[in-house]
Amino acid sequence: MAKLHDTKKEQETCVLVGVVTQTQKRELLDEYLDELEFLATTADALCLRRFTQSLEHPDRKTFVGSGKIEEIRRFVDANNVDMLIFDDELSPTQLRNIEAVVKEVKVLDRTNLILDIFATNARTAHSKTQVELAQYQYLLPRLTNMWTHLQKQKGGIGMKGPGEKEIETDRRIIRDKITGLKKDLIIIDKQKHTQRGNRGAMVRVALVGYTNVGKSTVMNTLSKSDVLAENKLFATLDTTVRKVVLQNLPFLLTDTVGFIRKLPHQLVESFKSTLDETRESDILVHVVDISHSSFEDHMAVVNDTLQEIGAADKHSILLFNKIDAIVYPEETDDYIPEEELGNQAPKNLHELKQTWMGKLEGKDVIFISALNKENVEAFKELLYERVKQIHLERYPYNNFLY
Repeated sequence: MAKLHDTKKEQETCVLVGVVTQTQKRELLDEYLDELEFLATTADALCLRRFTQSLEHPDRKTFVGSGKIEEIRRFVDANNVDMLIFDDELSPTQLRNIEAVVKEVKVLDRTNLILDIFATNARTAHSKTQVELAQYQYLLPRLTNMWTHLQKQKGGIGMKGPGEKEIETDRRIIRDKITGLKKDLIIIDKQKHTQRGNRGAMVRVALVGYTNVGKSTVMNTLSKSDVLAENKLFATLDTTVRKVVLQNLPFLLTDTVGFIRKLPHQLVESFKSTLDETRESDILVHVVDISHSSFEDHMAVVNDTLQEIGAADKHSILLFNKIDAIVYPEETDDYIPEEELGNQAPKNLHELKQTWMGKLEGKDVIFISALNKENVEAFKELLYERVKQIHLERYPYNNFLY
């Protein structure tokens, strides 16, 4: 019997690179590199090591300085590493100089990696067009050395961009592509606007939040649908809208793309049309992964992005999700002074409600585990009351539903 060849793609390996600066301390960089590793894992890469360098500001030539980049090269050569991934966006000059040192190894920055993940997860014509536009905008200032860089590669992570197919492309063609894609998006946006108008005047609720906080799981819990929910960053990219009925009261529920720190400017601009669902919603449900050590930073990123797209003034429900995943302190018989109890992680739903999170003035706050369905009924009741309030304002004589 003939032996079958294994056609499974071999997992690519990478090292991560970041810089400690006056504005980005060690603890913050560690958090960013944790997130960068999660991004790399989402792209199916295996991270072998992290390299960090302390500088007043990133080196203009090689980002980390000549000595550190040479140290990285030696490790890369000794371990047959496939690519370097830098935590910040590299300038065209930095990219060219780093590639001259590491030779055949792919060099990506955080922006390129996120664009690659978006390209992988885009499913609809709308999101594919948005991602392609962002890729070309990222590519344009890097054309000087991009083609020789791509000619050396055999595909893989970071190579899903339009450049892989367009080796002969020059700046004029890229600009024409960008112009054409923008026109395509205008047409698609008009179609989306018409679709939203055809839905009538139903109350609209949008799920927003940092990526991987459980928005799709919340969506599935409320709508009994089957939206993809994975423990990956940007698993959901296309906007999903479902009709939900709570106690005979119908409304539209939208699951939107997640936000992230250092989100590439090109993607913010390209995906603003997708976020029209957020802008035109009546209620925002801001989903927060309360089990994450940086959840407060995540909340700030989401609030800043909502401000940028003009949706910060919407009525919002702050939904702290994943209460089942909170890591509690180990049980101890040691005496803990009363003044230090406030620093201990809350151990149950009652204690969560007594924290600052449960006492935010002027905010609707609820704690749930969408995965384990804990306190979900209380969330549904709160959401029902807020939707009913808007429905009554819109249809004051149509109260037979309640």
